[in-house]
Amino acid sequence: MSTKPYKDFDTALRIYYGYTELTNAQICELFEVSRSTAKRYKNEALAMQYERGHKTMQPNAVNTKDAFDAWGIDVADIEKRREKLKKLGIVV
Repeated sequence: MSTKPYKDFDTALRIYYGYTELTNAQICELFEVSRSTAKRYKNEALAMQYERGHKTMQPNAVNTKDAFDAWGIDVADIEKRREKLKKLGIVV
């Protein structure tokens, strides 16, 4: 799936670790997109969630791990890159 780049490392990590399930609100924040675009992104993630047989507690949410996988967001890579930027003194 083709998505807009996510907002930044910190936002991606905060959302990934802070929510077990994502609603349109978190998707809008992560990608800085409209609610209609967030719904389209969520539907793509739901397809992966259903394929994997995972369920959510909220009816209008998608599993966070499935969503990030569907969108091609590699959390381990984000963490590694963020740490490198910290070592270089580029981010705090």
